[in-house]
Amino acid sequence: MLTIDPKELPIPKLHHYLLGSIGPRPIAFASTIDAEGNRNLAPFSFFNVFSANPPILIFSPARSGRTNTTKNTHDNVKAVAEVVINVVTYDMVHQMSLTSSPFESGVDEFEKAGFTPIASDTIRPFRVKESPVQIECKVLEIKELGQNGGAGNLIICEVQKIHIDERVLDENQMVDQKKIDLVSRMGGNWYCRANDASMFEVDKPITTIGVGVDSLPINIRTSSQLTGNDLGILGNMQAIPTDEEIKAELSVIDTPSLSLAKDLLNKNKPQMAYAVLTQVL
Repeated sequence: MLTIDPKELPIPKLHHYLLGSIGPRPIAFASTIDAEGNRNLAPFSFFNVFSANPPILIFSPARSGRTNTTKNTHDNVKAVAEVVINVVTYDMVHQMSLTSSPFESGVDEFEKAGFTPIASDTIRPFRVKESPVQIECKVLEIKELGQNGGAGNLIICEVQKIHIDERVLDENQMVDQKKIDLVSRMGGNWYCRANDASMFEVDKPITTIGVGVDSLPINIRTSSQLTGNDLGILGNMQAIPTDEEIKAELSVIDTPSLSLAKDLLNKNKPQMAYAVLTQVL
């Protein structure tokens, strides 16, 4: 295993390791204005949501690793403490990428990239019409992490208003993860698209407590035929099936096999998979 001391690496190489390893990262497509009212658009993948009450988003326009200059976005929010964070979808990813070019201060990236500005309700920066979710924010604090190239600047934002295109909502008026078609950043020039081919569901044990992998029989727990994910699914059961429950599960199975157990685990049927595993391991 390669072990790295970040203090011993040049910043570009450290930057590569960090961004290549930590991803996919959501993209804050930040709309700001300068003191003269000039519009600016720029994407940042050092970004996430950090609180719902109060609703807080944080993104970081880092200093240039080459020139040590600050981003226009950073300068703008220091002058006008407001920002619209627009989400980025697959249909707009190339336009968005164009706005990351190092245009001079005062250049309007809305015009350069062909985006449509919409007036916000509560703040001065404009929203991006092409984005299905536009979030108006007040900047609460700017936390500058350093003065050298590569240093981040945390822009801590409180959400004032959220605008959501109804076309990405489901029948319950919630955001449909298959309709919104979000993209995220990986390392280098790579992006990731969140669609049917890449998304999957995992039940969150928020209100339940699983038995844990340590409670599984040792022949199941130490089997080389089962993956960590297989064990995790089994460990998420709320109780180890009783002999009677195992017998009931097996009564509808013709021929127990390891491949059947794996298939049942993939279909999130851990109790039946457990019953099969008791017969084949």
